[in-house]
Amino acid sequence: MEAQISPWFQHYPEGIPQEINPKQYESLVDLVETCIEEYGSRTAFECMGAAITFNELDQLSKHFAAFLQQDLKLKKGDRIAIQMPNLLQYPIAMLGALRAGLIVVNTNPLYTAREMKHQFNDAGVEAVVILANFAYNLEKILPETSIKHVIITEIGDQLGGLKKVLVNAVVKYVKKMVPKYSLPNTIAFNDTLKSGKKSSFTRVGLAGKDTAFLQYTGGTTGVSKGAVLTHANLVANMEQISAWMSVGLSKAEETMITALPLYHIYALTVNCFSMMKIGAKNVLITNPRDMKGFIKELKKHPFTVVTGVNTLYNGMLNHPDFDSVDFSHLKVTSAGGMAVQKAIAERWQAKTGIPIAEGYGLTETSPVLTSNIPMVGRERIGTIGIPLPSTQLIIANDNEEEVPIGEPGEIYAKGPQVMDGYWNRPNETKEVFTQDGWFKTGDIGVMDQDGFIRIVDRKKEMINVSGFNVYPNEIEDVVSGHDKVLEVGAIGVPDDRSTEVVKICVVKKDESLTEEELKAYCKENMTAYKVPRYVEFRSELPKSNVGKILRRLLKEENMPTEG
Repeated sequence: MEAQISPWFQHYPEGIPQEINPKQYESLVDLVETCIEEYGSRTAFECMGAAITFNELDQLSKHFAAFLQQDLKLKKGDRIAIQMPNLLQYPIAMLGALRAGLIVVNTNPLYTAREMKHQFNDAGVEAVVILANFAYNLEKILPETSIKHVIITEIGDQLGGLKKVLVNAVVKYVKKMVPKYSLPNTIAFNDTLKSGKKSSFTRVGLAGKDTAFLQYTGGTTGVSKGAVLTHANLVANMEQISAWMSVGLSKAEETMITALPLYHIYALTVNCFSMMKIGAKNVLITNPRDMKGFIKELKKHPFTVVTGVNTLYNGMLNHPDFDSVDFSHLKVTSAGGMAVQKAIAERWQAKTGIPIAEGYGLTETSPVLTSNIPMVGRERIGTIGIPLPSTQLIIANDNEEEVPIGEPGEIYAKGPQVMDGYWNRPNETKEVFTQDGWFKTGDIGVMDQDGFIRIVDRKKEMINVSGFNVYPNEIEDVVSGHDKVLEVGAIGVPDDRSTEVVKICVVKKDESLTEEELKAYCKENMTAYKVPRYVEFRSELPKSNVGKILRRLLKEENMPTEG
């Protein structure tokens, strides 16, 4: 089965190729070394006021690689987990591990001990770099894993001098953010760099087919699985994104705000690798949930690019200091991870003058498959844009047949950024690919005549009301348009008469909001069977590490109540 048409090419601006060269670089290491050569003395990453240049990243990552090779005797193909928020230590450890030929297992710092154990054992992790704040969880499960080496870092480790000492002391003793733990024979991250400096780094031969990352799916729809992402997958997606951004971004001029965590595939590819390729300065935000601190940081930089998710933009827009941020340098606002609600997209553009260019992808696709085109006035709010160069997309029915334009179906994808499969899970891999190699995303979408795609919803999260498909995204989009609503999650709950009915969990922006008022609003704006039967007001909603509202948890936590 091949795509019948590719109508989207007519909307490519001049200068964006239909195809990219997926073999532009042998490996991610080859890519980064090219960037180091080109941008040497420019700042690569900045965090908490401290910065490292491309040259410094080169040296420090080599020291770390030498330590892994010489001191720990780790060899090509061994797995190392990195578990920390956005800190300067992350790019050093990540690049050092890749240079040593290791496979990086990115790990969410907020994982519970149970989730850590699953991931570490599933991946066969031998070493871990972990922030001290989360070491207490590692202590609980370490004997039940294959981990032989534990490297501990503290928040201030790369800040230098007195600042390092002060920050680490405040975090530990004043804010009490480091629960007590006992892990014998650990190694301090800064000591690994000192030791590696005295050793020799041996360059490892890497090819495109070699695995770079085991990137675990969010587990929002079942057990977390490791997507096998090769060097070639990441290089291809980085080349696709670079081509896409080339119409408006310039080499060695841009400043990127990275509030999304680098251990998440979106920020890893888009913020880290793609921005390194153009020599951008990457400002790392360690704790974007501290909205006051985040906005304070924004005021320090003439930033040109911001990436985020719907909840992040919503949080910024609703913060009292938002209006004092200077957006005059901003060129690109990009979003992914979850649908951007119309009300938020409109408010952001009105406030900043820049539209949110929404894109789409999955962990399994490195991640970007589609995007709106920033900076050329061709974005279509409410859509995820059009396929990137060298990417094919079709909309298919349950029989794996392409559906006519304008009809909903599952999004299927092909391209050099699509994973090889899930780590050690041949059956699950087989389930998500058709026999002729299309990857089944599990998302329901509609393609228009121009090739722009609108996400309708997750296939597994559809609500069945008396045989009618109700999409949570649509419900959330309508409800979030009410000016007294801050956040909303929509789920289906069992019903004897209708199979399921709609329930919404709402965080108020205005305390005066009532259930009656909200239901009346929904009745005005939705067909009767879509109107929520139940409304639950909550102080917060469960979210993933990147701020995606976890409907699965809402479903588990909430059963219907009378009302």
